[in-house]
Amino acid sequence: MDFITKEIDSYAIEHSQNEPKLLQELNKETWQKMLIPRMLSGHYQGRLLSMVSKLINPKIILEIGTYTGYSALCLAEGLQNKGLLHTIDHNEELLDFQNKYFNRSKYKDQIKTYLGDALDIIPKIEDKFDLVFIDADKTNYSNYYNLIINKMNKGGVILSDNVLWSGKVTEKPDPKDRDTIALILYNKLLKNDPRIETVLLPIRDGLTISRVR
Repeated sequence: MDFITKEIDSYAIEHSQNEPKLLQELNKETWQKMLIPRMLSGHYQGRLLSMVSKLINPKIILEIGTYTGYSALCLAEGLQNKGLLHTIDHNEELLDFQNKYFNRSKYKDQIKTYLGDALDIIPKIEDKFDLVFIDADKTNYSNYYNLIINKMNKGGVILSDNVLWSGKVTEKPDPKDRDTIALILYNKLLKNDPRIETVLLPIRDGLTISRVR
């Protein structure tokens, strides 16, 4: 679903920072070789992720859902010099693709990849987080949130992707539509949790920014 006109979308992209060359190549190869390339953050959202990260200047970032590595590289742009980005994905087939681009970037020594179930991996990471990006299976968004909220530093930021889910969250969901039901509950959780302050941005497929009080 397009929430704004293609003309406005194009204008916004044209008047935002250019996509770095390495990310242009990653973007193109993802669309050429992956079955569901729309999962990629892409130019506009990627520049937003980069900007948020640069404003926070985090020491420790956690990303839940690496996919082909585009968003990780965008988030890494704001890392402190000795900062670290933990990124988790369950798809072993994507490892070579991810590492191909991570190793070509200047952040290759600051990105730590994990393969497996994030619900099992997150509790084993001893760091506390300044910035978290949740962009994995929608049915577990609330579970991921509950795992990370007590591992956040004060003033830390949680970014949650796809929270509008093509507008389905505004409609009465099909009882069998677990993703939509999970996102509706997750959006309510973020709104009502007194430990954070939240704003939902209607860009792309919906991006929520939550700040730990």
